Amino acid sequence: MQYTLSMNEIIFIFHVVAVIAFGLGALKLGKEALIAWMAFQAVLANLFVIKQISFLSFEVTCSDVFIIGSTLGLNLLQEYFGKDSAKKAVWVCFFILTFFALMSQIHLFYLPSIHDTTQSAFSTILQPAPRLLLASIGVFFFVQQIDLRVYAKLAKFPLPLKNGISLVFSQLIDTILFSYFGLYGNVSEIFDVIIVSFLIKIIVIFCMTPFLVLTKRIYARS
Repeated sequence: MQYTLSMNEIIFIFHVVAVIAFGLGALKLGKEALIAWMAFQAVLANLFVIKQISFLSFEVTCSDVFIIGSTLGLNLLQEYFGKDSAKKAVWVCFFILTFFALMSQIHLFYLPSIHDTTQSAFSTILQPAPRLLLASIGVFFFVQQIDLRVYAKLAKFPLPLKNGISLVFSQLIDTILFSYFGLYGNVSEIFDVIIVSFLIKIIVIFCMTPFLVLTKRIYARS
């Protein structure tokens, strides 16, 4: 039986290609741009995680591409600018995420005027459960630390292979920890959530990996 791609799946392909294209552009611009690209994706992942979509007949979030894109940025930093730059980038991401979390709550504390029509929308987007927010930031920081170490252990492998291995391993841990700390008790089948979320991440990693052969050419010309 022939399977036809849905609109969400077509958008997903474009989403992955757009993220990797901007990642290659950030690499071309240099270390600072790559760190900024990585940190901004961390913010986007936390901002967009609450939107649910139907993908391959499963209910998933829109943020997995950004989570993996940010970790990919970490691997590119370590590959081309050294481990110290990658370590600094992890702390930059943590700092930016913490600042974003604090500023979003301060923004909500302002009392809207009688003419305001946006407060309810901001509340929906910026006011997740504290447990979800803490789990997201804490797990992200922890998983980035793990990815740093796994990627370093694979230094002798070709870039696409070591990137793929480190991403699969780190995202498996990310999926398990975030599902239990952020979602346990709020969903009926936590194991199903873990399996589906991880499978989606595997698809994203598989789609991104072939583009890594371009990074050496781009970096050599920068």
